Amino acid sequence: MSKIAYLNASQIVTMRGGARKGLAMNDIGILPKGNAIVTDGERICFVGQQEEALRISDSTVDCTDCVLMPAFIDSHTHLVFGGYRENEFNMRLNGADYMEIMQSGGGINATVRATRATSEAELSAKSRKLLCECMRYGVGTVEIKSGYGLDCDNEIKQLDVIESLRKTEDISIVSTFMGAHATPDEYGKNVDAYAEFLVECVLPRIASRCADNPRYAEFCDVFCEKGVFSHEQTIKILECGKQYGLKPKMHADEMMDMSSAALAAKLGCVSADHLLHTGAEGIEALSRSDTVATLLPLTAFSLCESFANARGMVDGGCCVALASDLNPGSCFSNSIPLLIALSTIYMKLTVNETLCALTANAAKALNLSDRGSLEVGKRADLLLLDCDNVNFLSYHFGNNFAKSLIIGGKKVY
Repeated sequence: MSKIAYLNASQIVTMRGGARKGLAMNDIGILPKGNAIVTDGERICFVGQQEEALRISDSTVDCTDCVLMPAFIDSHTHLVFGGYRENEFNMRLNGADYMEIMQSGGGINATVRATRATSEAELSAKSRKLLCECMRYGVGTVEIKSGYGLDCDNEIKQLDVIESLRKTEDISIVSTFMGAHATPDEYGKNVDAYAEFLVECVLPRIASRCADNPRYAEFCDVFCEKGVFSHEQTIKILECGKQYGLKPKMHADEMMDMSSAALAAKLGCVSADHLLHTGAEGIEALSRSDTVATLLPLTAFSLCESFANARGMVDGGCCVALASDLNPGSCFSNSIPLLIALSTIYMKLTVNETLCALTANAAKALNLSDRGSLEVGKRADLLLLDCDNVNFLSYHFGNNFAKSLIIGGKKVY
């Protein structure tokens, strides 16, 4: 393999040591000019002085006046879906409440109906465009959930599309089964019956496919919320998923504090996501656990809701990640620049904490130990930013600084 040296960067953000908690998120391992990264195929083989990098490399990439850092990781999206919900969004802007939107045919089940009516080819084509947008923002790894099928065949259809994209696209994709996203129309208000259907019928079929391909679905996620899935139903579904080898995740405390963050920590969830209303008890539980607190500020912005208590979570010792929550209803955006602006200006995280949350901690939220930092042996997922220090990411807010993206040693953007 040809060894490539990345030279002359004004700063190299190494994120050495990987994921971290609390105020340690500020230490992002910045190396000054005079240092370099060398890749050998898909892996990083050297981090250190530029003179040594030149000696061992076969070719070079000039990074003058740029920041070199790990590629961003978007650890929470609902990127594969049918239809759009732009009318619903504008109804909300004009004052419509949740019930009015539901009565007009909106909400998650509107996307379920559209997704069921959309072919795999159409879903793939739309998703491919969105993945290209992700890469333009500097994202090297993206998680995609199912959850717009809500029956056996259409959940499988979504996961099949995700799998086909994983095989064909340059961006790295992690797949999550989220049949417990809502209760479909045909079950009415009988959530218990639908939860039983997921456990008895859908999860076994997912598991049979995972037996041949463990990456087909790596996680099982549940929307644990009042009026969606209760604690008891969430436990039942996640425990069943665990039996089939699916690691647990939760949408938690988005609409109200239901102590769902504490439940996620108790269940050993890899991440608890949203957390808009998580209070002191939940923050303490997360800080004592290995569960990542994944915050989704674009969704709060889109819904005109208060942001999650990011500052309290970091100060309280939590491992905090950030993700887009790209979806057709509550957050049709995957803008990393806007996410960074919201995180630093409104959620009061530092630029360093924000970068940690979008790289090393986001990798932990997907149980990925081979990326998220620039260290020897890690995957060569590199991002070159067109600025000479990381402070420009918040200062020139909303601007996309992604100049060049390398995934697994291959330049893709």
